[in-house]
Amino acid sequence: MATGHTEPSSTPEHLQELEDERKKLRRLQIMIDMVMSVIAQDPNLSIEEASQMANDAKRAALAMFPDKELAFDLIYKPRLQRLMRERYRII
Repeated sequence: MATGHTEPSSTPEHLQELEDERKKLRRLQIMIDMVMSVIAQDPNLSIEEASQMANDAKRAALAMFPDKELAFDLIYKPRLQRLMRERYRII
């Protein structure tokens, strides 16, 4: 039975917002993968430079997703920290 209104999840605006969110998330994932790849593979990268890259990645992530610092800290920070520990033999 038709109720005369459209579900909010099916409006063109909402669908566009979801698509934009997916694109930003994909960009974030690619950026994190690239940062991790450089940290893991560049033999001349100092620990200070690697730390700066990780910090810059976090700043970029928060620029794309304001108010999502907790999510970044739960999802990406542990991966970056583990890589830094392994790469630079940090205890």
